[in-house]
Amino acid sequence: MNAPETESRVDGEVVMTTDVGGSLARRIANLNRMLAARDRTIDVLIKRLESPQQRDASAFALLEQNIALEDVVSRKTRELERERQQLRDALDELKRTQDRLLQSQKMEAIGQLAAGVAHEINTPVQYVSDNVTFLRSAFETLANLVERSMRLLTQIREGGSLAEQQLADIGDFERMTSRARLDYLRRNIPDAFDESQEGLQRVSTIVSAMKRFAHPSARDMEPVNLADLISTTSIVARNEWKYVADLDIEFEPSMPLVPCLRDEISQVVLNLLVNAAHAISDVVLQDPGSKGQIKVSTHLIDDYAEIRIKDTGAGIPESIQRSVFDPFFTTKPVGKGSGQGLSMAYATVVDKHRGRIFFETTLGKGTTFVVQLPLRQVAPS
Repeated sequence: MNAPETESRVDGEVVMTTDVGGSLARRIANLNRMLAARDRTIDVLIKRLESPQQRDASAFALLEQNIALEDVVSRKTRELERERQQLRDALDELKRTQDRLLQSQKMEAIGQLAAGVAHEINTPVQYVSDNVTFLRSAFETLANLVERSMRLLTQIREGGSLAEQQLADIGDFERMTSRARLDYLRRNIPDAFDESQEGLQRVSTIVSAMKRFAHPSARDMEPVNLADLISTTSIVARNEWKYVADLDIEFEPSMPLVPCLRDEISQVVLNLLVNAAHAISDVVLQDPGSKGQIKVSTHLIDDYAEIRIKDTGAGIPESIQRSVFDPFFTTKPVGKGSGQGLSMAYATVVDKHRGRIFFETTLGKGTTFVVQLPLRQVAPS
């Protein structure tokens, strides 16, 4: 696959950078070329200082040449160090640009999901509203019955015996009781309370998931429970997949806490879930009424924690497989995707976590994206 990255060296260390900075990445490449040229110049000058011709020259000429060469070497070395610092600054700026882009994408995702989340909240809220209306009516009916029964009891206590008017009142009370449909109320009031409680719990779950997803985590890696992370993200993305697919989640029970940047891995899982839903949607459109399946699972593979997200979409054609992780590459219509989701996922998993991300696909059957994160603590590059 074409990895959307460039390789840079600073003080002998290889630094992998995703080309999301455009001109900034080109600036780093130019600085690298300049540094290499400076290194070659210094090597040539040093070799001249050590050449046999230098040993055959007169002492005065040799001294004069050495002074001149050392001056050139010193000047070139200063230039080299200055350009090396420029390269470090450029790489730092590129990393900050990547961080800003990741945060921007997260905010964009939250904005895109907001309508779906509002719909997810609106449905249980509507249940609660309808049940409250029913319970209010039931309460008024029962309150009227209790008030009428209390009046009758008072009349009976005061009168000692049932007069003709009191018998008429009892008849009215019986008719009121019949109209109140007490059996119906006894059956449905508990259900209304249960539905309302369930609806409020659903709203609370959605709001809590959205808060956890949107709340910024630590800037450094921290031990993360992948099961909680995936569950939260699947709730946030529910409106994207629930109409086109059933979601099956299977967690590795012995999975330890995984050192990672929680926000950014949440974003990776979100992007892969939404992509899976969109892939299935394209298939379901051709067969209305049908539903696909998304399976999310975690596994322990050697020294890695693995997340697999499998869909029953159409698969990825061979002609575009090498471009999947390229920045701005997308097969979606204009306005439905920026083409940054998978390239950002690659940058997060590979560049920042020194992990792996790849996919397995079969045309007509679907695609599985695989994310592997090291179980050892690895500082982000």
